[in-house]
Amino acid sequence: MKFTITDKKKKENFVSLFSVLKNCSSLINITFQSQIMHIQGMDKAHICLFDVKIHKNWFTSYDIIETTKVCFDSSFFYSIISTKSDNQDLIIFLSDNNLDILNIVFDSKEAKKGEFKKTFKMNLTEYEYEEMNIPIVDYDAEFTLSSKLISDMFNQLNNFGDDIIIYCSEESVSLTTNGITGEMKVDITIDDLNNFCIVEDEKISLTYSLAYINKMCITNKLSNDVEFSLSCQYPMKINYNLGDDSSMTFFIAPKLND
Repeated sequence: MKFTITDKKKKENFVSLFSVLKNCSSLINITFQSQIMHIQGMDKAHICLFDVKIHKNWFTSYDIIETTKVCFDSSFFYSIISTKSDNQDLIIFLSDNNLDILNIVFDSKEAKKGEFKKTFKMNLTEYEYEEMNIPIVDYDAEFTLSSKLISDMFNQLNNFGDDIIIYCSEESVSLTTNGITGEMKVDITIDDLNNFCIVEDEKISLTYSLAYINKMCITNKLSNDVEFSLSCQYPMKINYNLGDDSSMTFFIAPKLND
């Protein structure tokens, strides 16, 4: 198993992806298949499911002879890959003589002065996780908004309460949170959304943990837009389109009314 990322923007995306995942789970399971790198897991409370699929075309090179599964400490891996340099290639591989060690290398064919090759070895661990088959369902409402606006809004909302009420109608979308000291509400008109659709005459009001949603929306470096899909019957879906048939998707269960 070996893959390489040389594109500067995609290296940033790869680091940003794990900056989000490390907040969701301390251990990350990756399945390397011939066409796709697949990451799936849940937080300890089983409130949030994350599902990442990165197609082989997304990488500069992607060489997988047979399906390979690895598991490692997400925070430690993030600490390693965040040492990236803009001019260096990111190379990750397993050696045939030691499949318990993940090798991470930053190197450049034309290294500049003061830009040194960096080599890391990370111990892999064992963690039993059975991948879930996520069905394709029809949602009652879907909207898309700039990832920067979403990141800024949820950062602000996080200061005012623990839960967030997402309300959708044919006229608007609103985000509301409240706490002991007060309330914050954000009204978003349909014209401000990059994409919006809702079942005719439908009105949706669902409550979610703001702390969990904020973990999923802490970065605006993964894609320009964030796609939200809501239904009273299914967990909310939050999707980042990474390009080249690749995506990072979260599913979060709503909070039940007392």
